[in-house]
Amino acid sequence: MSSLAAAKAPASRAASRSPAAGLSPGKVEDRSAELAAAQDTQSRPVDLSRVIKLLEGSDSIDLEKEQLKALKKVVKHFGTGLPLKDLAQVMDILNLCAEKVNEQAAFTDPLVQLIKLCGLPFLQKKFSDEMSYSETASKCIAQLGYLMRVPSSQVRIEICKCVVHFYDMEPPRKLQSGYQPTSANYKIKMAELGGLAETLVLSLALVENQLLEKLWVLKALQHLSSSGVNCSLMLKAQAASRLCLYLGDADPSGQLLFRSSDILWSLLENTSKEEVVHQLNNLECIHTLKEVFVELLLHGFRRSDRQLRNDLLVLASLLAANPAAPMLESGFAKLLVVLATFTEVKIPNPLLKGLKLTNSPEDFEMKKLLFNVIGVLSKNPCAAQLLSDNDVMPALLCYVKPNQKPGFHDWSAAQYEELQLHAMAVLASVAPLLVEKYLSCQANTLLLLFLEWCMGQDAFSGQGNSFHARGGRGSKLAQMRYSLRVLRSVVSLYHGAVSLSLCDQGAISQLLDVLKYAADKSKEQEDAILLEIQADLLFLLSALCESDLHRKELFSPEGVDLLISFLQMDPKKIHSGLGHNRLLFTALDCLWSCVLGCSIAEDSFLQGQGIGLLLDLLALKQKNLCNVILGILVEFCDNPKTTSHISTWRGEKEQTAASLLLELWRQEELELGVRRDQWGRIVDMKQPMAGSFQKQQEVIPLPANCPSFAIMETSENTRAKLYCLFCKLEKVVPVFQDVALRSLYGAVSAALIHVLSGFEDLPVVSARDSVTLAIIQHYLDFKVAEVWSELCEELKEEFKLVRSDEEALKVISEGSEDLGRMVAALQTEVLENQHHQEIQEEERTYARIKAAHKQREMVTKSWESFLARTSNYEALKKMKRLQEKSIEAPRLKSKPQTEAAHSARKGLGTTVSNPQ
Repeated sequence: MSSLAAAKAPASRAASRSPAAGLSPGKVEDRSAELAAAQDTQSRPVDLSRVIKLLEGSDSIDLEKEQLKALKKVVKHFGTGLPLKDLAQVMDILNLCAEKVNEQAAFTDPLVQLIKLCGLPFLQKKFSDEMSYSETASKCIAQLGYLMRVPSSQVRIEICKCVVHFYDMEPPRKLQSGYQPTSANYKIKMAELGGLAETLVLSLALVENQLLEKLWVLKALQHLSSSGVNCSLMLKAQAASRLCLYLGDADPSGQLLFRSSDILWSLLENTSKEEVVHQLNNLECIHTLKEVFVELLLHGFRRSDRQLRNDLLVLASLLAANPAAPMLESGFAKLLVVLATFTEVKIPNPLLKGLKLTNSPEDFEMKKLLFNVIGVLSKNPCAAQLLSDNDVMPALLCYVKPNQKPGFHDWSAAQYEELQLHAMAVLASVAPLLVEKYLSCQANTLLLLFLEWCMGQDAFSGQGNSFHARGGRGSKLAQMRYSLRVLRSVVSLYHGAVSLSLCDQGAISQLLDVLKYAADKSKEQEDAILLEIQADLLFLLSALCESDLHRKELFSPEGVDLLISFLQMDPKKIHSGLGHNRLLFTALDCLWSCVLGCSIAEDSFLQGQGIGLLLDLLALKQKNLCNVILGILVEFCDNPKTTSHISTWRGEKEQTAASLLLELWRQEELELGVRRDQWGRIVDMKQPMAGSFQKQQEVIPLPANCPSFAIMETSENTRAKLYCLFCKLEKVVPVFQDVALRSLYGAVSAALIHVLSGFEDLPVVSARDSVTLAIIQHYLDFKVAEVWSELCEELKEEFKLVRSDEEALKVISEGSEDLGRMVAALQTEVLENQHHQEIQEEERTYARIKAAHKQREMVTKSWESFLARTSNYEALKKMKRLQEKSIEAPRLKSKPQTEAAHSARKGLGTTVSNPQ
């Protein structure tokens, strides 16, 4: 009875909601009976195996009716959804129906109804069913794609609708007893696992001539393309090229173009752009893109048309970035270049006749995209002639002028500023490609005038509304930044005519003024934009002055003072991330290019204590800085005034320049893995200078014009520069003539001076430094020995040596080893002598400590005696007696003789005795 009540209640509610509620009582009862019968049918189990066997039976009219009746019963039974456990058999039934549709049209409707069931949520009894039946579910959904082979428009459309329902699925109103729907995204995951997207892309070939079916397939693919996995599957089926070819197909509704372009965008966002571009990289696709773009450009009046036009323009930009794409051959590139410049330069083109751009956001966006296309094409050398013929250079130079109000060509002031900065950014890419055109348009003059305006005090203030205007709000820094970028791009070519044109117009003086202006601004508030501007200015000055003495003289002294201020940078800022490191390196490069080689500039730099600043930076011991600074110091030492500045420099803890250089040598050898003992002596006599990496290299026979590894190694570390610097500093201070140092080194000093011939005047005061200096002295000899060693190995591999040559090579090898042993022996002698001196110094120090301790004890005893005399009366009396005794003692020794003489004298002078 309870089951009966449960069955009747839904029937009555369904009847109350149905249109039959207004029917007569008899008809209502009939309708209720039908619903009850349907529910009863749904609740009764269906033998799917029997249905499959029935469908596999031979064809006959009676059997066909039975088959259709069985299919109808299956559809009714699973009206609320397909259980996961029955999916495999249901898909077998679907396949059997699909085979019969070709010959028996009556099976079309049951097939469609079964496909509809696949659009409903799958049903599960346990939560673990999703995982347990995942393979079956994925194959089931994949099978839907394979059913696109059925030549029925109704079936194909229903399959696409089923896929769309995956993404907007509603929970079922009724459920079979004991079942729950699967999770909302379960079918989406199974579609990815089953590769449905790839199958649907391939099915596009079946519906090419059926617009409605094609639109439904595209709609399904549009939903599937929201997943990166599906997009990868679609690319595997060449989806990009297939969809691009459909863009130009006739479609009054416009959905074909919209859906195809939307899927292409999804492919770009979710997969490799390179692969998408590769699939579009053919003449047929580019022609289609061009035709659709022109159609939208000339006849697209709706906002959505203009947005779609811009989307296609982005695709064209990506294609233009690929040099292999036939953009030039198709004429698409020329069309885009002409369109980009048609408002700035008047080039007659019948295609663009009557075309007008407005200041709408879509047209403004298209203008920027067209500028971007020019920048992309500038990276292709084959496009240089195209850019030159269509006056791209004059068009871009139209924006190198002060901002005007109202805007240029009806652009607003903010829009014009953004286009101006974008045009200058593109000009920096185009100018090196069109140098002759650049010069003929007097671009240098325009840029220098524009820089002068950037330093002016007029009321203009930047809006800062775009990527290119970053950091320029309320100022002209963005305009200055991109002007310098353009100059940097052409000056970096080292084209004589460009440099001459700039210098003839006083560019060096003007650039120094701009550099001073930027440096002053940077003192108020440092930011990345100002640091970039200063670095670009220093690079420009370096490139202009590098090989011209007169220009270096123009650079000094104002430029030297600015360089000195940059070298005084706080070392903590170098790694701040704002760009101080780049500014410092460009300052060092400018020092090398604009100061070295000009005596006036060098003297000005020396007077400003520049050498001391370089040594301060060198004392930071940062490898990237050391290499550059050592090169500069080596060149500066050609000036005889430099050595005195180096000798007087003192770092932390009164460190000398020689000591700093020796530390750098030891640090370099430590990084190279050169074998030294704990005191710095040579260990490997055969290869005393070789690092661990060098020793691992095998000797390979090379042509005579190819340097060997031993030679190449000199350019990969700073030891060669340190050696050159020591050679130039050999007469800084005559240290070894000092008597105190002679006592430190003793008899070894003469032998060491003999070994360090040429280095005897260096200010070296420690044995460790002397040990290192002995190695540096023979750096060149050791490198020559390495080259001979490589030569011997090559000869042994290539030839069989005669006895005389073998003996000669042996003598050379033994000579280099003997040199290593001699240097090592002298290093040992220096260290032993230092150890002996340290022992003697330790003994002298101990004697001084002992004497001081004894003196302290005597002072302590004296103080204790004084305290006793002043605080103890008995002790004071005792001390008094001792004092009197010490006074009387010398008197008692002379008293007998004195009394006798006195008595004689007394007796002679009296006649009576003393009454006493």
